[in-house]
Amino acid sequence: MPKPSHNRRASRTVVSPLGTLVAASLIALAAAPAPAAFADEAAPELVVGGIEPIDGMKPGSTFDVPVTVANKGTGVAEKVWVYYAVTRGLDFEEVPSNCRTQYVRPYDEMPERWTVACVFDQAVRPGVVYTPERPLRVEALDRALNDELRLRVGEDDPGVDDNGTPPVTGTAPAVKLVESETGGEGSTRIVDVPVTSVNTADFQVKGAAVKGSVGETVPMTVEFTNAGPAWVMTKVGKPSVRITVTPPAGTSIVKASGFCKAKAKAYDCGTSERALYENGHETYTFKLKIDKRVAHAKGSVTLGTEARPSDPDKTNDRADITLDVTDGGPSGSTGGTGSTGGTGSTGGTGDTGGTGGSSGGSSSVGGAGTTATTGGTLAETGSSALPITGIAAATVITGAGVLVIIRRRRFQNLS
Repeated sequence: MPKPSHNRRASRTVVSPLGTLVAASLIALAAAPAPAAFADEAAPELVVGGIEPIDGMKPGSTFDVPVTVANKGTGVAEKVWVYYAVTRGLDFEEVPSNCRTQYVRPYDEMPERWTVACVFDQAVRPGVVYTPERPLRVEALDRALNDELRLRVGEDDPGVDDNGTPPVTGTAPAVKLVESETGGEGSTRIVDVPVTSVNTADFQVKGAAVKGSVGETVPMTVEFTNAGPAWVMTKVGKPSVRITVTPPAGTSIVKASGFCKAKAKAYDCGTSERALYENGHETYTFKLKIDKRVAHAKGSVTLGTEARPSDPDKTNDRADITLDVTDGGPSGSTGGTGSTGGTGSTGGTGDTGGTGGSSGGSSSVGGAGTTATTGGTLAETGSSALPITGIAAATVITGAGVLVIIRRRRFQNLS
């Protein structure tokens, strides 16, 4: 049973004065001055600096990280965390006990790296520049070339990376922050510093030897290798090394590698990762169809023409792709070739004519005897057995038709 309408009106009458009272209270609260608890408080603003790009390192050499920490805010920071990260061509030496280290695997276009997070449980006052009393020392490894050092400062623990190994506490004596005598106040919370080393990375390519008969589709695999000794990290937004794959004449690519795209008569290929590790390689597999025989046909795989100052050896920047076209059948040991000794062009038969099929001649030019003497397929030889097979097939079809007619007439007579 529906409720009387006067009940609804009564509800509205009661609620309306209450809503007006709440609205008036909110307006009055907004107009009142903010209490002291909500007033702006002094807050710290930490920045990192004191380090410039590092150039000319040699594998095995070391450098110190002269980092500075400053507070550009208006409040005191009660605790400070300084975070260091280096790419795989670099490594940390002795790490203080108030720091933890972690190895992080590559992911999301980030190369593998080593990190150190240090905590300084001390106050950092505004307007004062601090530095660790003993800087971290970094070593350039044998694979160092174009690396990077990241510095970050904050009041909170940066945490550990889920894609890394369990963190390990340093074993060297703990360090603290001291006031810097040289200044060097930074302007940002995070800074990336390039570290370059004098080293080489030998890029190489490897070709392929392809073999098959006309009409056949065969695999073709070529390779790119960074023979080192240095690894190479391509900067974000900049092109990596390019590889050009040109198939031999008389062939066509049925399916290309996933990192390649057609460009004119060749294929332009990139790499799966922007980090090219030392002794690492990229494999490109194609499906190649042999369309026709072309004498002395060769393809190639070549490195791009982009500048590579760390790769002085250019002798291995190109490799051949060779092609061996076979006839698809076994070869004989005696007799003339199909083009000279066979009798296919003069009407001879496979069992009485010349020796075109038994002499190893090409199926495209051999005599009619190819099928009879070598067991080759009919499609490859154009054997004279084809007309006979056609007549036999026609006879079977005709006989089947007659049998159907006889059965129909017999059924009509029975009905």
